[in-house]
Amino acid sequence: MKRITRAVAVAAALALAVAACNANNQSTPGGGDTAAAEAGGTFHVLSTSKEISLDPAKSQNLGTSTIHLVLRGLTSWKTSPDKAAELVPDLATDTGQVTDGGKTWTYKLKSGLKYADGSPIVAADIKYGIERSFAPELSGGLGYHKSLLVGGDKYTGPYKGAQLASIETPDDTTIVFKLNKPFGDWPWVVSMPAFSPVPKAADKDPAHYGEDPVASGPYQVKSYAPGSKLELERNPNWDKATDEARTGLPDAIVIDMGLQPDVVNQRLIADAGDDKFAASTGVSVPAALIPTVTGNPAVKSRVATSPSGALQYLAMNTKRPALANPEVRKAIQYAVDKQAVQVAEGGPEYGGEIATTLITPGIEGQEKYDLYQAPPQGDPDKAKSMLAAAGVSNLNLVMAAENLPTNLAVAQAIQQGLKRAGITVTIRPLDYEPLTDLITGNKPDFDLTVSSWLPDFPSALGNIQPLFASSEAGNGGYNISRYSNPAVDTAIAAATAESDRTKAAGLWTAIDKQIMADAPVVPLIYARNAFLHGSKVQNFYLPPYPPYPNVLITGLSK
Repeated sequence: MKRITRAVAVAAALALAVAACNANNQSTPGGGDTAAAEAGGTFHVLSTSKEISLDPAKSQNLGTSTIHLVLRGLTSWKTSPDKAAELVPDLATDTGQVTDGGKTWTYKLKSGLKYADGSPIVAADIKYGIERSFAPELSGGLGYHKSLLVGGDKYTGPYKGAQLASIETPDDTTIVFKLNKPFGDWPWVVSMPAFSPVPKAADKDPAHYGEDPVASGPYQVKSYAPGSKLELERNPNWDKATDEARTGLPDAIVIDMGLQPDVVNQRLIADAGDDKFAASTGVSVPAALIPTVTGNPAVKSRVATSPSGALQYLAMNTKRPALANPEVRKAIQYAVDKQAVQVAEGGPEYGGEIATTLITPGIEGQEKYDLYQAPPQGDPDKAKSMLAAAGVSNLNLVMAAENLPTNLAVAQAIQQGLKRAGITVTIRPLDYEPLTDLITGNKPDFDLTVSSWLPDFPSALGNIQPLFASSEAGNGGYNISRYSNPAVDTAIAAATAESDRTKAAGLWTAIDKQIMADAPVVPLIYARNAFLHGSKVQNFYLPPYPPYPNVLITGLSK
């Protein structure tokens, strides 16, 4: 899961999806005429990133991003403009067969799968690919499997000859995972980059494997010049008949690297030459350019916006004496001016939809409800009366905020709302790293802070567990409100173990409401992403989740 402050949204977008570009066409649902996309052409991605690694062990990419053009996993994601992401089989024949009370998952590989060189993809390669993700020298990738696989807590990778016994490959087409506890979201976990096949014989130089990995997807690396360009060309042995997640439409994909954000947006606004076939990679349309974009219908039609996105929220440190009383935190629910926050972020169209829940739209288990029913601009009179009833007056709070213009504008919007309710807020500006250390560390010397959160895969687990489980408070965890409720912890464990997704969704919905009744945070907005693309780019949209385009299906028109 990802903490994403709006100020670092560009960097976070790159970390999550190297060539995922945010957008949902304003004029045409889905961001383009799907029928107009044709096979052929070169898709250009304009990126601010100076380095791109396609090493699955080191990747934090979402399931719809660039690395999955080159590498396939056991499962994959299928998106649509208006529905939750769907889990589909990829190299596997199905999304997994579960036994042993949810602790054993078995997958069978499809027949005829090949790498770019024509050699067969076998289960042992997937096992090896997962094992190398445990190696300390290949750290940084998504690591859900590391704490779930039996023995994973002590395993350090295959480079000294050791194997992980909890991954079994009884034959070339079967792979079995033994978990240390039931985990219903395991089929989503096996869609992550670490579950891509890596032939052991090809891993002679692990530090540089990501520069030219053995391709199992529709594309392979043609050339890579760090800081300049990554070129992908067709994998001649990719079989579309085995792949329901990718279209493989362009003949080639070129990622232009190391660009400045303003250069990316200006080039896409101009829509000239190769930029007609281009899109951005996490460079959101800034507030300063919104008048230019909205004032030109031809440009506005090429802005793709997400229906929703990361949850931006005000966290209240429940361990601070002033905020230990739930009634005080409930009063703050009414004092906050969410509409002012929305304006500070760019307004309803580009900033985001006002939020009232913890589970974000596009995630199963998200149910629209508003427990407090406060007006968007807040209700300072009600907040005052609630504080008086709680015996609280002259409330003085310290808000830690990232020292960047938009973040400080949001902090000031909250400060003004609370002031109208008689609450004094002192803003403490900090750079990103000191702020992160403060709010996740063991000396949380703050009362309030604004943060933003996006799950790594489409499960309410990602909205709830890292932010509200008692185990995630302090020690670098993101339960920054220091919320602790044993009943909620028990409910989280039950929902996590449930392998029936419909039942699990219902459990997560109930937990969402249970936490909001304790009011450890104030949901502010579901932050929208807004990204430009060239006039010849098709199938370019942002689903409700993830709020990034699915580059696995992007195509071009002539």
